[in-house]
Amino acid sequence: MKLLRHLHKAPLRVLRLQRRKSMIRIRFSMVRLKIALAQEKAETRQMLRIYQHYVTGEVSKEELSRANAQLAEVLRATGLGIFAVLPFAPITIPLIVKLGRKLGIEVLPSAFTPNGKRRAARIRRLQRTADGKPPSLISSAQPPTERSNPDSTP
Repeated sequence: MKLLRHLHKAPLRVLRLQRRKSMIRIRFSMVRLKIALAQEKAETRQMLRIYQHYVTGEVSKEELSRANAQLAEVLRATGLGIFAVLPFAPITIPLIVKLGRKLGIEVLPSAFTPNGKRRAARIRRLQRTADGKPPSLISSAQPPTERSNPDSTP
């Protein structure tokens, strides 16, 4: 406290401002978490509806693959939840996420990552390509790579 008195004219005001800033940061993090959990909840409900319609045979292959991708995300979140109850969870979970990204494995569900929807769409696109479909049939929004460069001459 003596050091703060020497550095600032109003050390108590500085401490209050720092506390307020940290509270705002925590609130912002909680709002982001709430939004991510709401997105996961909506996607999981949609997955369950698709599986219910699958039993009656009213589902296309595209919807079924989307439901399977969501099931994989739910299992990812469940696996990460196990580490949340262990001691030193604030240290181990970020380490697991970093290690997974280094190895090319996405540990977090897409709702918890930035640009999660785009990343999930990219994964589905790669899975379809792996199934043997040509890339031009996968997405009508993406032109083939030959025509994507406007500067190239035919």
